[in-house]
Amino acid sequence: MRRALWCFCCLACFTPLILFAQEATLQQRAPDVPYVPTPPEVVDEMLKMANVTKSDYLIDLGCGDGRIVIAAAQKYGAHALGIDINPERIAEAKENAQKAGVDSLVEFKQGDLFKADLSKATVVTLYLLTTVNMKLRPKLLRELKPGTRVVSHSFEMGEWKPEKTAEIGYRRVYFWTIPQTPPHFSDDVAQ
Repeated sequence: MRRALWCFCCLACFTPLILFAQEATLQQRAPDVPYVPTPPEVVDEMLKMANVTKSDYLIDLGCGDGRIVIAAAQKYGAHALGIDINPERIAEAKENAQKAGVDSLVEFKQGDLFKADLSKATVVTLYLLTTVNMKLRPKLLRELKPGTRVVSHSFEMGEWKPEKTAEIGYRRVYFWTIPQTPPHFSDDVAQ
């Protein structure tokens, strides 16, 4: 009995410390890209190119202030999730969603985009860097169902050539669909 009580006390004392250490580790990792907001006209083109509808579940990796997620919910009625490593961006995104009146359709999580579960997505949006897209590409091809649409603002995916591109001023938007059989690329980046 004393041993069980001692184990319980240790567990009760150390669990918060372990959780705090995990959160501190997440916050210590630097973001993969600097925060640069996507202009509204590019957000519109990304969602239009992906043919977003109310039956979609969109995931925005590196969501920043949540503008793509919020626009998908506002304009198309889509459910959406934004993931960002920066807790300040997540707080801002949640506040923006509430102001926009779409907080019942959207969710924002602080997390590492390389560890996020993407399996529910029907659309994935990105505004990262080509190097980050390349590192993320194997995860996208592995976790997303065939037919899932992927849209990137400004940055490509190496040998995986886009099916469509659009120019909005000096900016570009790229579009891919997850194929039935994932291709293999010579420029694959190890995770």
